[in-house]
Amino acid sequence: MSERNPASAYEERRSRQTDSAERGRPIALVAVGGHAFMEPGGKGTIEEHERSANRLCDKLMTLIERGYELVITHGNGPQVGSLLLQQEAAQPEVPAMPLDVLVAQTEGSLGYILQQALLNHLRRRDISRYVVTVVTQVLVNEHDEAFSKPTKPIGPFLSKEEAQRRARELGWTVVDDAGRGWRRVVPSPHPIKVIQRHMIRDAARQGHIVLACGGGGVPIIEDSETGAYRGLEAVIDKDLTSSVLASQIDADLFIILTAVPQVYMGFGTPEQRALGAVTLQEIERLREEGHFPAGSMGPKIDAIIDFLKQGGVRGLITDPASLSDALEGRAGTHFVGRI
Repeated sequence: MSERNPASAYEERRSRQTDSAERGRPIALVAVGGHAFMEPGGKGTIEEHERSANRLCDKLMTLIERGYELVITHGNGPQVGSLLLQQEAAQPEVPAMPLDVLVAQTEGSLGYILQQALLNHLRRRDISRYVVTVVTQVLVNEHDEAFSKPTKPIGPFLSKEEAQRRARELGWTVVDDAGRGWRRVVPSPHPIKVIQRHMIRDAARQGHIVLACGGGGVPIIEDSETGAYRGLEAVIDKDLTSSVLASQIDADLFIILTAVPQVYMGFGTPEQRALGAVTLQEIERLREEGHFPAGSMGPKIDAIIDFLKQGGVRGLITDPASLSDALEGRAGTHFVGRI
């Protein structure tokens, strides 16, 4: 008798294990940064991306093993920066693509890297699930005040003269970036709605792992006259989009993975103190007291607060190495809704 085809056996197991949405497993949405794909001091090669994705996915398997359906979002700052540098080097021979297209490109490329790493970890554990990457569009308000006050630096550093020339010829907004050189800045509007939210929710409920909202998703607006969608040269904060998506798919747990194992008050000072478990009311008060700067933990805290205010039950901020302990309450900062 011939040996059984391993691929066919895998498909049969997946078919048996995939239930309908009624099985009721909880959904966890996990947000990771674009730097999670990078290695300290690395060059951003594909090999570095693959090694980093493999390490990250090994940690994420603890959620699968604990019975969660999984949706993953991710940043893309370093990767879009690399594409912008490549465009600079290729001009004028190769036409430059607008920023919304670059966001979509990195949703696909980083999704592929994560998707393959996840599938390999699932197969090694004999867990039968599909993984799908969704190029995600995110609706924003065309009247968002961010469009009148661009603040998000992108692309290469330029001389003052070159930056000002491009500002005149291309309509860019440019700023001196902390004395390191001049850079283009673009709007960072607040996300309103994830267009593919129902598909993402349904796929997760059916047992598929979904990769979505890469880089905060592709920002779009809806034409007030025609109803047509149009992409924008803007960047949406990844954590805020993740919060919106977590609410819109009724996630039971919203996790933000970052570089530190817990949230700290007075971070980097002699008064530094780790936060263990806090309520929505407590974290709102601490934010109002100015404990979480906008340039570091602030957007992550805002994302958790928004999720809890929209009816979310539980949030968690930790680093990948502490995730397993955090899920058991031994690490991380835990957030709960109103009690």
